[in-house]
Amino acid sequence: MLYYLFTYLDKLNFPGAGVFNYISFRSAMAIITSLIISLLIGKRIILFLQKKQVGELVRDLGLEEQYQKKGTPSMGGIIILASIIIPTLLFAKLDNVYIFLMLLTTIWLGLIGFLDDYIKIFKKNKEGLAGRFKIVGQVVLGLIVGLILFFSEDVILIEKVSISALSSGEKKELTEPVESYPSQLEIPMERKSTKTTIPFIKNNEFDYSWLVGFVNDSHKQFWTWLAFVLIVIFIVTLVSNGANLTDGLDGLATGTSAIIGTALGILAYLSSNVIYASYLKIMYIPGSQELVIYASAFIGATIGFLWYNSYPAQVFMGDTGSLALGGIIAVFAIIIRKELLIPILCGIFLIEALSVVLQVSWFKRTKRKYGEGRRIFLMAPLHHHYQKKGYPEPKIVIRFWIVGIILAVISIVTLKIR
Repeated sequence: MLYYLFTYLDKLNFPGAGVFNYISFRSAMAIITSLIISLLIGKRIILFLQKKQVGELVRDLGLEEQYQKKGTPSMGGIIILASIIIPTLLFAKLDNVYIFLMLLTTIWLGLIGFLDDYIKIFKKNKEGLAGRFKIVGQVVLGLIVGLILFFSEDVILIEKVSISALSSGEKKELTEPVESYPSQLEIPMERKSTKTTIPFIKNNEFDYSWLVGFVNDSHKQFWTWLAFVLIVIFIVTLVSNGANLTDGLDGLATGTSAIIGTALGILAYLSSNVIYASYLKIMYIPGSQELVIYASAFIGATIGFLWYNSYPAQVFMGDTGSLALGGIIAVFAIIIRKELLIPILCGIFLIEALSVVLQVSWFKRTKRKYGEGRRIFLMAPLHHHYQKKGYPEPKIVIRFWIVGIILAVISIVTLKIR
């Protein structure tokens, strides 16, 4: 909203109003505002949750220090959501299709998580919202996101951008539409693309239409969008649930999400800048620079929340936060066409989810075969395995963060390592 106000003031030649034209300034303001909201308003929300006795319900997992967490305020994901949404509304272009999708994802999954936490805490039902209803909510969101990205006229992907020599004075932050630089850019006529990026491959592009190459041309578009939408649904559901499973130790999901959000913000900026897109030979995505502002708010929100969520936690995010964080990361990656980087970038979420799948599958199989279930890990998700082995909780969390940082760096360097 402030963007539109200052754009109007800039037209009136109001001193200083022009800074809102710069992505760097609006991103800086977004991260500062989100930090202020999460740190200042967050404390009041924690006190409110304590007053209402919105405490964590602890299941008996046989873990050391487990019952020390009992009564710690949950549903703190409200702090994260507010710290993302408010700065985005203030500093981003609200008519941008990508900002709309990110706000939709944040609110949609936040509400599903809130309902789950409400049932657990206020209805005293440890199971919370039935799993099938969560899945339905995630599937519907994935369907909406996939259809908008495939059919919206505002979603433009330019596969290749080549730039002629620029003078030093012209090498600046380019936020204007690509048409503003006709003498410097060579743009192919095709503006829509169903391609995405494959890491570590020289010609690092994959076209979703290749999945339906067996279909004749008259039906190819239908099957292409169907394949794309199904993949979007799968990614949103997988990453959202992976983040939810990771939220088992103080600061683990929060810090990991901040690391991933930083990497995604860098990737979004590179994809939105015609110079960098040309140099790195990646798809140029007009309008995606607004996602840098959203990413900045996301980073500020998670870091600010980590102030209260680090060991020993004063508040837990609950499903209100964890489901939303995972979905946000998934949709963000899909928008900038880096969804095939998710196994690397979101490796922590993936291994946590995989550890649960392997544990449950192996237990059921061995129980049928031997009459007694056997385990691969001492406990799943994986972070509980290390707790069982006697590692202190802070050490587990910090080491997971270190692995997350390594994976984020690898994800970014894949742009040049092919």
